[in-house]
Amino acid sequence: MIRLFLEKVKRVNGQLSLELLIFSAVTVILMGGFVLWAGSFLNLSVRDFNKNLAFSMAEAGIEYYRWHLAHASTDYEDGTGQPGPYIHNYYSKNGDLIGTFILEITPPPNGSTIVTVRSTGKVAADASIEKIIEVRLGIPSFAKYAWALDSDVTFGSAAEVFGAIHSNAGIHFDGIAYNLVSSALTSYNDPDHTGSDEWAVHTHRSSTDPLPPTALPSRSDVFMVGRETGVPTLDFAQITQDLAAIKDIASSTGYYFPSSTARGYDGVFATSGIMSVYRVTATTTPGSGCSASTAGWGTWSIQSETLVATRTIPTSGSIFFEDNIWVRGQISNRRVTIGAGRFPDNQATRANATINNDLRYTNYDGSDAIGLIAQNNINIGLSSEDDLRIDGALIAQNGRFGRYSYSSSGCGSSRSRTQLTTYGMIASAQRSGVYYSGTNGYQNRDYIYDTNLLYGPPPDFPLTTDQYAILSWDEVK
Repeated sequence: MIRLFLEKVKRVNGQLSLELLIFSAVTVILMGGFVLWAGSFLNLSVRDFNKNLAFSMAEAGIEYYRWHLAHASTDYEDGTGQPGPYIHNYYSKNGDLIGTFILEITPPPNGSTIVTVRSTGKVAADASIEKIIEVRLGIPSFAKYAWALDSDVTFGSAAEVFGAIHSNAGIHFDGIAYNLVSSALTSYNDPDHTGSDEWAVHTHRSSTDPLPPTALPSRSDVFMVGRETGVPTLDFAQITQDLAAIKDIASSTGYYFPSSTARGYDGVFATSGIMSVYRVTATTTPGSGCSASTAGWGTWSIQSETLVATRTIPTSGSIFFEDNIWVRGQISNRRVTIGAGRFPDNQATRANATINNDLRYTNYDGSDAIGLIAQNNINIGLSSEDDLRIDGALIAQNGRFGRYSYSSSGCGSSRSRTQLTTYGMIASAQRSGVYYSGTNGYQNRDYIYDTNLLYGPPPDFPLTTDQYAILSWDEVK
């Protein structure tokens, strides 16, 4: 009996030992797996932490260079005067070195303000980890607007404008605006009709806007993107410095032409890249029956001229005339800015530009660009082409872009013109006009905004600010 009991106990002990052994093995396997999982999780967590840290370093590199450009807007060598890449150490708040960011800077091409900054963040604790961010930064120029004005303006019901419009004064707009229309004023007294002050951007199309202080309706039938009042002004006065800078650049790396001692210069462009410059020795003025008030600049056509120079358009693209100019012709794969001014600036002697014949691009993808900046007026003359095309970014700094009102029938058949087409942008300090009434002026007018000008203006074209904005942001890696 005792013997049977002992054998039974032995069998039970053997089963317990086997079960204990199995349980222990399973426990060891589970614990080992848990330890491996915990180690892997810890490594992944550390790696994710380092990736986020590398990303923060790359972002810090972008923000650093935005700050750098805010203080040195044309320094694309990180203050070193040497080509990159540029390596910066990155420290913790305790002063410990924890990594680096590496900057690669691509400066703007000629005539552009777009800077490309690539920043690579690397962590000292794990050399295999890096994050790369690339941004494009740009400064908007005056060419961000289809129309930029320093005076009151009216756009009739036939006007269709695809780019932004801004005036430092009032805007009466009865056409269709496909982009933002803005004014630096809140309200003004529209000189085109009598009545109380109206909103600084208003319309009479179909129905008249309510008067201030009644809120403006959206009027999406006219202002497709919207309208704004009371926005910051555009600084037309600073263009004096821009013109002087173009003169300096033209004198050193472009072409500078002093006073002609005659009527002015005639600049003619060819698609071969050649610019021919003539001294205008005589002009034709309107007949005695034409309005005397329009007998000056802007009415004259060239009667005789002599060749002064035949040159290839300079790489810098800057050409300056210290005189009045006529401009015509066609460019191809060229970017050029023409300035006309007399210094020191004197209101009585400010230079004008006149366009009586086509001024055209060959390519409309941004590879061709013309800037024309006149100290006074940019005129379309009495004897201009009946179908006139002007490609380019035009600034009449102190005067106006336009054609005089030839109210007298004595001005002849040239008083009435058929078609004016502009492709680019127009900035005018004074009120612009190319059509007045009846057969006086261009009967049809198409103003087309060149979107390539926004951040790719002609060389050394005036800017609206010196601050860079982020145009694109990409996480490369």
